[in-house]
Amino acid sequence: MTTSTIELDIRIVPPREKHPAIFRTFDALGAGEAFTLINDHDPFPLRRQFEATRPGQFQWTYAEEGPVVWRVLIAKSGA
Repeated sequence: MTTSTIELDIRIVPPREKHPAIFRTFDALGAGEAFTLINDHDPFPLRRQFEATRPGQFQWTYAEEGPVVWRVLIAKSGA
C-alpha cells in the first residue's frame, strides 16, 4: 500500500454531500492508493456502507480516534 497524500477533511462539507464526496474520492484512487478521512466523530457507519457497496475493495485503518478528531486511512485494495 502506498502512503496517503490526500486528506479529505469532511468536517467542512455539508451533511448531504459528505458520503458522495467520500465515495468519489475513493473511487478515483488507483489500486494500492489511499486517502485520509478527517471527521469530527467516529465514521464507523460509513465503514458499514463501504462493506455493503465495495466489499473486499478497501482497507480501513484508524490513525486517530477522537475525542475531537478522527482520522481514518482508507486504501483501495490492489488488483
